[in-house]
Amino acid sequence: MSDHAKLDHILWYSFSEGQPQFTIGDDKARRYAPGFSTISANADPENPDFESLAKIWNIGDEFYCDRWSGEPPAGWSVEKETTMFKMVWDAPIPDPVDHTGMVTLGPEHAERALELAIMTNPGPFGLRTIELGDYYGYFDGDRLIAMSGERMSAPPYREVSGVCTHPDSQGRGLAKKLMLRIIRQQMERGEIPFLHVLTHNEVARGMYKRMGFRDHLETTVRVLKRLA
Repeated sequence: MSDHAKLDHILWYSFSEGQPQFTIGDDKARRYAPGFSTISANADPENPDFESLAKIWNIGDEFYCDRWSGEPPAGWSVEKETTMFKMVWDAPIPDPVDHTGMVTLGPEHAERALELAIMTNPGPFGLRTIELGDYYGYFDGDRLIAMSGERMSAPPYREVSGVCTHPDSQGRGLAKKLMLRIIRQQMERGEIPFLHVLTHNEVARGMYKRMGFRDHLETTVRVLKRLA
């Protein structure tokens, strides 16, 4: 496999090889199990098997998929469409960051994490998403004001995900510090950090580039809905 080629198809490698215990489906289509992020992966991303998709998504469900831009068959609709970059870490291991005030997020923080994700929309996020890896956050009293963690895994690649900051706490560099802790841990484990960012989110993408990420691949990303 060529350098970073697995990243081209990272959803499928994550769901079928790296994290099958968190997914459901078959050898043609898989998804995170209910409660996790509403994301689906296809063995052939450019030709999804809608019969297999119908086995894992209920009527009315909406979910994310990437690398497919064809016309949906009867009973399915494209609700949203844009593009995103897969970015891969291309820098030395970061220096250790000051952990003061950082909290390891566990099941007892799941509802607060979901509330922050709904408010800031870092991408598809479910109540159980923080079970997919290490998550860290900052609190102001009982309110979670920033977090970052891990989602997809397809060794040696590990995703940095769930990066978000409450609007009242932006500009303090909290999410960046959390990301640097995650990235350092991943590299200490011999993993290669990567992330997803929507193409139009130029502010975040610029920050990621300054941190040490580089663009790897730009792909279509869609929200599909099963109608019948």
